[in-house]
Amino acid sequence: MQDYFRDIAAVLDGLLAGGEVYTSTFRSESSDFVRFNRASIRQAGSVVQHELSLEWIRGRRVASGHLTLAGDLALDRPRLAELVGDLRARCNDAPDDPHLLYSTEPSESAHVRPDALPSGTAAAEDVLAAARGRDLVGILASGSQCTGFASSLGHRNWHQSASLNFDWSVHGGADRAVKGSLAGFEWRPADLEARFERADGELAALARPARSLEPGRYRVYLAPAAVHELMEILCWGGFGLRAHRTKTTPLLRLASGDAQLAEGVSLWENTAEGIAPDFQSQGFRKPDRVALIEAGRYRDCLVSPRSAVEYDTDTNGAEKSEAPQSLDMLAGALPRDQVLAELGTGLYVSNLWYMNYSDRSACRTTGMTRFATFWVENGEIAGPIQAMRFDETVYRMLGENWVGSTRDRDWILDPDTYGHRSTRSARLPGVLVDDFTFTL
Repeated sequence: MQDYFRDIAAVLDGLLAGGEVYTSTFRSESSDFVRFNRASIRQAGSVVQHELSLEWIRGRRVASGHLTLAGDLALDRPRLAELVGDLRARCNDAPDDPHLLYSTEPSESAHVRPDALPSGTAAAEDVLAAARGRDLVGILASGSQCTGFASSLGHRNWHQSASLNFDWSVHGGADRAVKGSLAGFEWRPADLEARFERADGELAALARPARSLEPGRYRVYLAPAAVHELMEILCWGGFGLRAHRTKTTPLLRLASGDAQLAEGVSLWENTAEGIAPDFQSQGFRKPDRVALIEAGRYRDCLVSPRSAVEYDTDTNGAEKSEAPQSLDMLAGALPRDQVLAELGTGLYVSNLWYMNYSDRSACRTTGMTRFATFWVENGEIAGPIQAMRFDETVYRMLGENWVGSTRDRDWILDPDTYGHRSTRSARLPGVLVDDFTFTL
């Protein structure tokens, strides 16, 4: 695919006319998908697809287009010529783009992560073996993903990695279920079996009579999956320069210095260890790491090229959304097997759902508990609780009421497959919090 990417770029180079520039992003994937229900394979298939996003530029006029490629140059060459002709005509009528910025310093790179994954068939067989006797439902997605950036100025950047994401839940009848995931660059059947065994214990606890708790403030443990839901909503405008300059970021008080989080809370955009490419769609290279929050204080924004022009600053390779693609949260000192003991009496929250802001300017969030949320007494699970709604600020959760984070962190890959498999990822610990507010 890297050779084919270069062939496509050579075709585009040959279509240029005087005064024209192009930038292009090539994506390719070869993915296996297996859907499970009742611990049996219900649907299996493979997807091989290649696509090109193209911007044709004359001065400050830009026209953009998208093309699904056949992977055969004889078939793709005339289609590329047709697309370029269409973009050239549209470019003639386009207004000047005042915020246009693309990399004019040509670079060439190739980052290829070794493929350490088994075939989709072998991984599915491991799932079936580990899930025997359980009511398992889930989807397994695995395979290689490639991204390339090319321009008429000489850019040739390539990123290729293979990853696996198994998103699953085990059901215990009625409305009892335990949700889990296993993701990363390697496949370890022993890890899957350990997670299934932990799910068995949680299912047994779910079979006990459910408690209904009064609204109030409780000590809670948020498992990594619950922390991920919190981070997902925080990434919604939390770290982008545009949101900060327009005062729409939910972290405005943190950025202005009027509030801070606990010293043990740090967040980075860790491109070097994620699965997203280390360049973006205007050709700018991303630094290995951008400190977003360090020791509880706001450090840097993610800056897209368009925001860099608008606010007269430098870009650090963020995409247009200015949302983290490879989020990394600092690990703590709490051993995972000591979580219940450290929690003492309170709630063990496996997942959070239906998250939204209840007061964006105050970074106040709301959502629901679901899937294996337990009442814990004296370090022992007493039983499940009825679903509850919380309403709490990030400044309290990760600030004044933050107790600690786990030493172990979970890789969580975005399961989105709309159009193509997402390359967004997060590596997160579990978090222990005091006085967590439940309102319903």
